[in-house]
Amino acid sequence: MRAVIREGIGVFHPQGFLDGSSGSSFLSIEDIDATLKSNASMILVSLKKVIFFNRNGLDTFVKMFQKVRSKNHIIVGFCDYDKKKYDAFKKFYDGDLSFSLFKTQQIASLFADGFKGKNKNILLYSEDKSQRAALAIELHNNGHNPIVAQTKEEFLQKAKVENAYDVIIEDTYLGQMGQKVATRVTGNAIIYTVSSFLDAEIGNTFNIAYHNNSLHVGFRLFIFDAYKVVSMNIHALNFFSKLASSSAEYNATICFVGMSFDKTPLSFKETLEDAGIMFFEQMDDILQNKELLDELGASSAAATKNKRALNKVLVTELPRFIDATVATIEMMTNSKAIKDAAKVDKIEITDKDGKIASSIGFYGDIDGMVMLVFPLGIAKKACELLIGESTDDKEMILDTLAELVNIVGGKVKTLLADEHISVDITLPRTYHNVEGLLEVAKGKKGVQVDLSFDNDKFLFFLTR
Repeated sequence: MRAVIREGIGVFHPQGFLDGSSGSSFLSIEDIDATLKSNASMILVSLKKVIFFNRNGLDTFVKMFQKVRSKNHIIVGFCDYDKKKYDAFKKFYDGDLSFSLFKTQQIASLFADGFKGKNKNILLYSEDKSQRAALAIELHNNGHNPIVAQTKEEFLQKAKVENAYDVIIEDTYLGQMGQKVATRVTGNAIIYTVSSFLDAEIGNTFNIAYHNNSLHVGFRLFIFDAYKVVSMNIHALNFFSKLASSSAEYNATICFVGMSFDKTPLSFKETLEDAGIMFFEQMDDILQNKELLDELGASSAAATKNKRALNKVLVTELPRFIDATVATIEMMTNSKAIKDAAKVDKIEITDKDGKIASSIGFYGDIDGMVMLVFPLGIAKKACELLIGESTDDKEMILDTLAELVNIVGGKVKTLLADEHISVDITLPRTYHNVEGLLEVAKGKKGVQVDLSFDNDKFLFFLTR
């Protein structure tokens, strides 16, 4: 199949049915290679003429996308679909969308190199907060003016205004922009959702590596949303008891919310409480109680016991981490970064006043943690685009800063993938001041790079 190439975007147009038997007949890796030789910087498959598809049919294209993505730093994905098809994609590839989805080719063009600097006014919305941030940052980077709707209601209301926007974006997804394993909420708690009957299978489905790395980054409060749990057996009981014991080494708290014991022995609850797990009836009982959040550990972070040295692989990849961080902040603040100093040692922050911080962990082929210390002024400026206005609300700035740091993590993940280094990233942890960050970094050696943006000092620290 030949692609239609326009201003650097190569689009393939299969027709009819996409299933396991027909997918490979529509498109081959040779077709994509030929398109790339024509200087295409984005490869898309249009679903405009596709009547039906299933997971097997899509997988044929997705596997080719992965091969192309590993060799070429380009956007790959699908376009020209309706809401039903978009929902099918999200269902088929829940939590594993490594490719992009653009509702129309016009929307896709806004993210292409050939359409930079067009200065379009764009209204956008995604129910995924990280995606809202990712879309806004990429559009801004391409020279457009994104207006981010924070809620569906706000989006629908603004979309009604005639001639207010050049393009309206919804049902669109940027692949390789991080991962959604759990939900970060105000107070630096991580929420896991569990349901149905909990048995030995929980040990296979729960991402223990993600949980352990979240502890390593500094998260100390973990909430299990158990409203839909019917019951649990002794195997699940043992799993959660061990999880609580291992988390206790970090002074972390585990809570269950909404758990019914109609069909679960009440003795199980007593056993879990003895292990240190707390139970609450409603989520707001925790999240709307700031004093309780602080007490449960959402604002504290004890240092990890294991001090691990930097290794050669991590130091070798250091420029990718710095480049992703600096490029994002430069673009968001419209300022140029200047490197003042670099050293390998324990983290050192000479001026702690007016600073906030964030950390994000990564694990897989390599593992470690990135810590960023922002002057409040830089953080406010960097987050203004995502908030939609200037604000002095520190909680809002911290919440938005987490999304910004998540984008940095996603960019690093993509850059490493281009070098065939596979990592997953944790959710970002934020700190009202640098003292909390220093608790996590206590005793750790790493690479510290001191930067300045318009004479405001910014600190980058990479450690394990």
